[in-house]
Amino acid sequence: QVQPVESGGGSVQAGGSLRLACAASVSGFGLNPMGWYRQAPGKQRELVALITARGNTNYPDSVKGRFTISADNAKNTLYLQMNSLKPEDTAVYYCALFQAGVPNWGQGTQVTVSS
Repeated sequence: QVQPVESGGGSVQAGGSLRLACAASVSGFGLNPMGWYRQAPGKQRELVALITARGNTNYPDSVKGRFTISADNAKNTLYLQMNSLKPEDTAVYYCALFQAGVPNWGQGTQVTVSS
C-alpha cells in the first residue's frame, strides 16, 4: 500500500510562502494523477491542486495564480509551492496519490497563516 509522507508545513504571516513536499516509495510514480487537498477546521476536505500523468494542472479559483503543483518523478516527490498566503489558507494539507482512481492519503501537514 502506498503511504505518502508530507513535509514542509509551518506558520507564516500573510503574504509569505511555503513549499510542501510529498514523498512516496511507489513504482510508477507520476503515471497516475496526484493532488494536494486541504481541510480547515469544521470544513470539508477540498482540492487545491491536481497534476495529471501528462503534467496538466488544475487549480480552484481560490488558489489559482498563487499555488503551483509540480512533481519530480526521479525523486518520487510531489510539491506544492504556495505564495501570497492568506489567513484563509490555514488548514491541514494532504497529498493524494491516485491508483485506479482511489486516493492514497498522506498523514497531512499543518499550514497556519497569521494576519
